[in-house]
Amino acid sequence: MKELKTHLKFNPKYGRLIEITDKGAKVILETTNDMAVDEEGLIHGGFTFGAADFCAMASVNEPYVVLVKATDCEFMAPVKAGDIVEFQGEILMKEKRKVEVKVTGTLKDIKIFEGIFSCVVLDMHVFEKVKQKKS
Repeated sequence: MKELKTHLKFNPKYGRLIEITDKGAKVILETTNDMAVDEEGLIHGGFTFGAADFCAMASVNEPYVVLVKATDCEFMAPVKAGDIVEFQGEILMKEKRKVEVKVTGTLKDIKIFEGIFSCVVLDMHVFEKVKQKKS
């Protein structure tokens, strides 16, 4: 497996990296009770989206990659505490600094999420640019 170069402090509780290739990445989200929004164990969609976003970033795997847009995101089925969701990122397009990644989330072979993540690769940390503008 290739070495992760980005989002190095991302908490694996919210998405654990399984694989990185030149074509994309794979992330597993093991849902827990503290992600649930009710007594039935329904997982908040933000945890699903966050793991999908991390999968997209790992798919690009550049130190200074940022998300600029997410489109065509669909939550196709609910996720319950205790479920294990697998996210697969697939690089659709690379053009200079722009990278588009399709992320699909599945639960027991059922597609539960799909979205397109538009990313930009920067030369330096996004906050470094802000510091330079203030100077």
